[in-house]
Amino acid sequence: MSTSRAATAPDATLALLGLALLVVGLVAISSASIEYADWHYQNPWFHTQRHIIYLMIAIASGVVVYRVPPQFWFDTGWIWLFVALALLILVLIPGIGREVNGSQRWLPLGPFTLQPSEFAKMAMVIYLAGYMVRREHEVRHQWQGFLKPMAVLFAATLLLMIEPDFGATVIVVATAFGMLFLAGVKLWNFMLVLTGALGAMLVLVISEPYRVKRLTAYTDPWADPYDTGFQLTQSLIAFGRGEWLGVGLGNSVQKLFYLPEAHTDFVFSIWAEETGFLGAMAVIALYAALIGRVLWVGRQAILAENPFGAYVCYGVTLIFAGQAFVNMGVSSGLLPTKGLTLPFVSYGGTSLIVCCAMLALVLRIDRDTRLNPRKGRRK
Repeated sequence: MSTSRAATAPDATLALLGLALLVVGLVAISSASIEYADWHYQNPWFHTQRHIIYLMIAIASGVVVYRVPPQFWFDTGWIWLFVALALLILVLIPGIGREVNGSQRWLPLGPFTLQPSEFAKMAMVIYLAGYMVRREHEVRHQWQGFLKPMAVLFAATLLLMIEPDFGATVIVVATAFGMLFLAGVKLWNFMLVLTGALGAMLVLVISEPYRVKRLTAYTDPWADPYDTGFQLTQSLIAFGRGEWLGVGLGNSVQKLFYLPEAHTDFVFSIWAEETGFLGAMAVIALYAALIGRVLWVGRQAILAENPFGAYVCYGVTLIFAGQAFVNMGVSSGLLPTKGLTLPFVSYGGTSLIVCCAMLALVLRIDRDTRLNPRKGRRK
């Protein structure tokens, strides 16, 4: 391969890490959903077939995003934010949004559904990255530069909580605060607003009895293993059965209608049961390597004086790391039960498409950084 072609090719390490997680997800979902699909749809490969369709759409979306210059996202960030907020409003309209288990989070699109909260995460990252470049001085030195994105964040979180989707709210808020912190906001301003946000989160938790139940069940799931602690106890049993090497792919017992949401929110538990401690650690290592590589791309963008690309990378890192940590933390009993997908792995079309799109955007930023001459540190 010539030097010019090598420079324009996607980063092989980052692409292979994403592909490895996609393969893990396909294998894990196929195994975890086979009995559930056979019982409910009389087709053991129902979810596998749909997931393959999602994979094809996600990869195609990633290819499209990779071909779009980052300048396009910089110029249109506010449009994507507006579209995301519009979708979050649309999903709340009775008769349009679909309600599942008391939450109205999905827009039906024929045989498939769209989850606007997933799209809102990417839109928020792109908008904030562009805003922090355009208003760099305000963000770092003036209150209004910090409060303006907080107003946008408040609107998004309000819509997310009406659904309700507490997990997506936490990820969006944490990502926004992390990006603003990395952009260099004044520490005093940051800590003051952060304290207020944490207080608001606490109020939201104690304002709903079911959230309080989840919190208390998490502290001692075995106190009520057949009701509030049922999901977590079954998940922990799956981890325990896995031991070091697992029971073998396809041999999980917990997926036989013991563990609810085995192919979605708790797919990592079934993976740990079937592949054991070593298999679980391999997935964690893949995430650690992926996150580290995206951070490295962000660092290179900063050195090439491309702050927009760097902020996008940092935002994507926070989303991937946050969701992976929360999902695996919930599965292992480290965190209270909360419905968040495991990036690239859990069953869910919108999540898969958005994750591939974000990874493709990072790959394009890396490509453009390598094509541009290194200018050194910004002064």
